[in-house]
Amino acid sequence: MNFKSLKKENYYKFILILGLIFSVLWVIIVKTKPFSDFQYYYDVALNVANGLQWGDTYTSVGYSIILGGLFKIFGASILVAKVFNIFILILNNIIFIEILDKINIKDIDKKIIFTLFVFFPNNIFYSSLIATEPIFTTILLLITFIYFADIKYKFIFIGLLTGLNTMIKPFFFIFFFAIFIVELFINKKVIKSLSDSLIVLLFCCILISPWVYRNSKLVGEFTFVSNNGGIVLYINNNSQNKLGRWMAAKDVENSIVNTEAYINANMTEKNKMLSSAAKKWIVSHPKEFLQLGYKRLENTYLIGDDIGYTFNGSNVSSNEKDILYSLSNNIRKFIFKPAILYFLIYSILILRNIFTRKTQMLNKYNLYTTIVLYMFTSIYFITEGQGRYAFPLIFIFVYYFYYLINFVVIKAKSLI
Repeated sequence: MNFKSLKKENYYKFILILGLIFSVLWVIIVKTKPFSDFQYYYDVALNVANGLQWGDTYTSVGYSIILGGLFKIFGASILVAKVFNIFILILNNIIFIEILDKINIKDIDKKIIFTLFVFFPNNIFYSSLIATEPIFTTILLLITFIYFADIKYKFIFIGLLTGLNTMIKPFFFIFFFAIFIVELFINKKVIKSLSDSLIVLLFCCILISPWVYRNSKLVGEFTFVSNNGGIVLYINNNSQNKLGRWMAAKDVENSIVNTEAYINANMTEKNKMLSSAAKKWIVSHPKEFLQLGYKRLENTYLIGDDIGYTFNGSNVSSNEKDILYSLSNNIRKFIFKPAILYFLIYSILILRNIFTRKTQMLNKYNLYTTIVLYMFTSIYFITEGQGRYAFPLIFIFVYYFYYLINFVVIKAKSLI
């Protein structure tokens, strides 16, 4: 990275410093304590730092391994994790500047989009959360930068980073297919597009293979990066789930987790049993599945309840919580709703260009972000909806929001 904009423009330095100040103040004022998944990530990181077992194959531990390495160097504490968050979030801002430089947009557009990204509420309050989303987003942004940069062996680097993100969120394993689609639409060379995407897949597999071997050896049969995909699918696809959110597996009618076969099974067998039961329900309840899928997307993109995680253990009053939640949620809807509209409009444009065989006329960055957004959306539609799952896609949504608003303003001026 040559940091072209940072070297030339004091504006970006000012926004970066202001974003840093906001994040530091948030960590100091809102003393968040980890719980649930966040506590699990922290506990596994402590195990990594202390030379104990790195998880039990149930869930992915890529973030905990990185955090545990930092604990080994700087000492284990929640403060170290939060300082790391601040560093990552500032790094995300810098990488995003570099991405905007690569896609050749007007300087004023770049400044507005960048400012929207830096001060999007999630990019401030995630400073205090021991969550996977910030580091996962860093890697996704770095992949995006490399993809649009003129770098030798770029697909090897993208493959390794895809593997690293798969260690954090296993569904990212399918990212190679997104690369294949973008390359095929833009270049119209099937063999070249296939070979580039297979390079991504190959190096992703190389990176995760030691962990897959470790998990398989630990369980006694082939085991992927984690074993929680089945439980996620099961608790989100059943007749008792009405909200498209997490529920206890034991509350599912005739729950499989209460059977003797499940109780006596190993982790991988349990994962397969849960996944199989969920798929059977989906096939036999297509209407209910589609309804739940819509609710999951609504939970992910239009309900900003993830700010509530930062209040755990803090001294923020109920009134202050309500104000912050309302502010965060309203900003999220204000940005995301127009962005989703732009996404749908551009999807139609893509289809039109496919039918007219003019896909080379498409904007490559818009095509890339649309395909990536479809990838994430498809996963969330099938599995689970949570506000924090939208965090890695904020850089796409602020870009789409700005261009839709900009388009509307330009059209309005032309009619005056």
